Amino acid sequence: MHGFVHWTADSLESLRRMLAAAKTLKSRRDRLPAEVLRGRVMGMVFFNPSLRTRTSFEALMARLGGHAICLNVGGDTWALEHRDGVVMDGAAAEHIREAAPVLSRYCDVLGVRTFAGLKDAAEDAKDAVIRSFARYATVPVINMESAMEHPCQGLADRMTIEEKLGDARGKRFVLTWAPHIKALPMAVPHSAVLAAASAGMHVTVAHPPGYELNADVVAAARRWCTEAGASFEITSEQRSACRAADVVYVKSWGSAVLYGKTDEQAASFRAHRDWTVGVRHFGKSEAILMHCLPVRRNVVITDEALDSAHRVVVDQAENRMWAQMAVVMRMMDCA
Repeated sequence: MHGFVHWTADSLESLRRMLAAAKTLKSRRDRLPAEVLRGRVMGMVFFNPSLRTRTSFEALMARLGGHAICLNVGGDTWALEHRDGVVMDGAAAEHIREAAPVLSRYCDVLGVRTFAGLKDAAEDAKDAVIRSFARYATVPVINMESAMEHPCQGLADRMTIEEKLGDARGKRFVLTWAPHIKALPMAVPHSAVLAAASAGMHVTVAHPPGYELNADVVAAARRWCTEAGASFEITSEQRSACRAADVVYVKSWGSAVLYGKTDEQAASFRAHRDWTVGVRHFGKSEAILMHCLPVRRNVVITDEALDSAHRVVVDQAENRMWAQMAVVMRMMDCA
């Protein structure tokens, strides 16, 4: 397998195999193959900040005997250009066409993190930076969150759901929008609905008008649900959707129609403060509360909900390491 860039580029069977490997690795946490990646190097290219992503990848490489190198673009490396055919007389001193193959000579696998620009939805949908790395690298590329998807998060999310619920098929998954203080990308919500759909869950996306997800991602998730005999719905009735859910996945994202309109976006968030998720949103005592983190308490989710028995966010974050361990081992043909 050459890279883990987009969920929809992989077969459901391939995703299931990686998920099974992640579960096995976690079950053997005290008996990990500590030398399996001895002499192997992962290069991580960060265009944006990270806490869980960087730490979990560095931790898994260390636990398996490998080494990880972290590069912060524009900080301890040159600013990079991804557009072809441009006159590079601006801030970017190097093109990905050179950087990616050079890093491929030093590293066995590359991870790239690059957020959406949130200025032009059509441009973000191209996922140009991660696609450029995948095109020009000569080693596997792992998407550590791009403009459109966060596949490693999605794999960890599905792992967490199945840990808590067992067989997820036919269970109800609700992705609910929540307010924030600024526009955020759609990568995590995209991967969350794809993960739930891949598991055969009934998927509902709840958001106010104007906060629609990417149409192609929605179509892919709907197709997977249909193939599994499950439903896919979109609603603006947040509370009723959540109260019927087995999984309440909370995430903030910006409105594509308000990209670049900071004041209007802020006003929209203020107008929808009642979408902050609290314990009142849970109708089932065994329902779980998920969020990818970081989360702004009492803006996105209330203290009461985040500190309740519903939350699984720490388990969810831990599973990033196990899911990514399975991905890296597969990329290096060690699975």
